[in-house]
Amino acid sequence: MAQQPIKALTIVGGGTAGWISAALLSRTLGPSVAITVVESDEIGIVGVGEATIPAIRLLNSLLGLDENDFLAATHGTIKLGIDFVDWHTVGQSYLHAFGPIGRPLGMAPFHHYWLRRRQAGHDESLWDYSLNARAAKAGRFDRIPQVGGGYLEGLAYAFHFDAALYAQYLRRYSEAQGVTRVEGRIVGVDQDAESGFVTSLTLQDGRKVGGEFFIDCSGFRGLLIEEALKSGYEDWRAWLPMDSAIAVPCASVTPLTPYTRATAREAGWQWRIPLQHRTGNGHVFCSDYIDAARATDVLMANLDGAPLAEPRQLRFTTGRRKQFWNRNVVAMGLASGFMEPLESTSIHLVQSALNRLLALFPDRGFNPIEIAEYNRQTALEYEYIRDFLVLHYKATTREDTPFWRAVRQMDMPDSLKARIALFSQSGRLFNQDDDLFKEASWIQVLIGQGVIPQAFHPLTGVVTDAQLDEYLANLRQIMSRAIDALPAHGDFIAKNCPSRPARA
Repeated sequence: MAQQPIKALTIVGGGTAGWISAALLSRTLGPSVAITVVESDEIGIVGVGEATIPAIRLLNSLLGLDENDFLAATHGTIKLGIDFVDWHTVGQSYLHAFGPIGRPLGMAPFHHYWLRRRQAGHDESLWDYSLNARAAKAGRFDRIPQVGGGYLEGLAYAFHFDAALYAQYLRRYSEAQGVTRVEGRIVGVDQDAESGFVTSLTLQDGRKVGGEFFIDCSGFRGLLIEEALKSGYEDWRAWLPMDSAIAVPCASVTPLTPYTRATAREAGWQWRIPLQHRTGNGHVFCSDYIDAARATDVLMANLDGAPLAEPRQLRFTTGRRKQFWNRNVVAMGLASGFMEPLESTSIHLVQSALNRLLALFPDRGFNPIEIAEYNRQTALEYEYIRDFLVLHYKATTREDTPFWRAVRQMDMPDSLKARIALFSQSGRLFNQDDDLFKEASWIQVLIGQGVIPQAFHPLTGVVTDAQLDEYLANLRQIMSRAIDALPAHGDFIAKNCPSRPARA
C-alpha cells in the first residue's frame, strides 16, 4: 500500500507542552511537514512545571540549545535532586538525588554492601556515597563529567526554570524553524461525519485552521482528546488523592540551593523551587482533609521571602487518559493526564511521549495497530511513575493527622505491593525498560521512607570486611575531594548564566 505522508500538523495550545512539541517536531521532521500552533493570549498556562529531571538535557541537546543561554533566558538554576522533609516522620529528611549511589563492586549492587555494613553496626548514611547528594547539601555545583580520573561518574543534573519563559524561549526557536503561530480562541472542533477524525478548528473570529494530524496541548480541558473525541479518563485518586494546589512566587533568598524541596504538610506537601529572580512555591493538598483557605494560610506562613503575587488555586484529578492517541489526535502534557509535581515528571512525560510518537509517526492511514502500541507503551510509563509516587505516601510512619493516617492505610496497586515486598525481604529491585525511575531512585526513596531490607545479597560475601572497609573509605575520600573543589552553586550561576531581561 502506498504511503500517504502527513503534510500538515496542528498543535492546539502553546505553553510548555505545546512549544516543546513544536520545537522537537520541527527539528526532527524538517520542512516536509507544516507545523501550526494555535494558542490564545487570553488563556494562561499552568506553569507549575518549573523543576525537571536530567532527561531534559537530552531534549535541549537534540534541539541544539546552548545550556548557558537557555538558563539565562529562563532565569534558571541547577537541580541535583529533591530534598524530602517530614515524609517518613516529622523531623526526618532525605534526598532523592540524581546519579548513582556508590560504585559497582563484584556481582552485587552497591546498596547491598551498605546494607551489610549497616547490619554489622556501622552508621554511615547511604547518601555518604552519592556525589549528587553531597554536592547538593554543600550547595556546590560545576559541570564535571567524571571524578577521580574517571573512577566515578560526575554530577547528574537537571534544571529549575520559569516555565513561562521557557515556553517563550521555545516559541522563538520554533518560529525560527518555520513553525506558524495562529493567535485565537478555539470555539469549535470540526470532525469528519463518518470517521470522527478532526478536520479543522473554528476560531472565535470565524477563521478555520485545518490539519491532518493534531496534537492536543490544551491542558486539563482536553479540548480535542476529551471534549471532541470522548477518550475517557482513568481516575487514580484512590492512590493519589491530591486534587488541589495553591501556587505563589516569593522573593529569592541566599544561598541559591541546587535542589528542589518537598516538605510534607498536614494534608499534602509544599514545593520550593529556587530560581535566579524568585522562588517558586506551592502547596499540593487533598481537599477532603483541608480547605483552600487553610491550605493558603499554611503556604503563606512557610515562605522564605516576601510574596510577589497573589496566590492562585489549581484543581485537578490525578490519573490518565484511557486513550492518549485517538483517531488523528495525540494528547500531550496535562491533556494526557496528571500525576502531581512530586517528582517533577510533567515535562519529561511530554518529552517521552514525543520520542514515542516519532518512533510510531503515522501516515494519513493512521494504522490502528501502531496507535494501540503507542497507547500501551504510554500507559505502562504512567503506571510505573504512579507507583513511584504512591510509595512516598504509603511508606510512612506518620499518624499525626487524619490525612497521613489515611494514606498510610490505603491499598496499593498490586505492582507496587510486589516491588516493596521483594525489596523489604531481600533488598532486590528489578526495573522494566519503560520504568522512568531506575534502581538508584527506588533505593533512595524506599530507604529514605524507612523501608529497610531484612537481608542483603549473599554475593557480597566474596569481599572481606577489610576489603570492603578500604573500598568504602576510598569512595568517601574521592567524593570529598571532588566536592571541596566545586564552586558554590550561586557563583557558578553568576559566572556562567546570569539571568537577562525577558524578551517578548
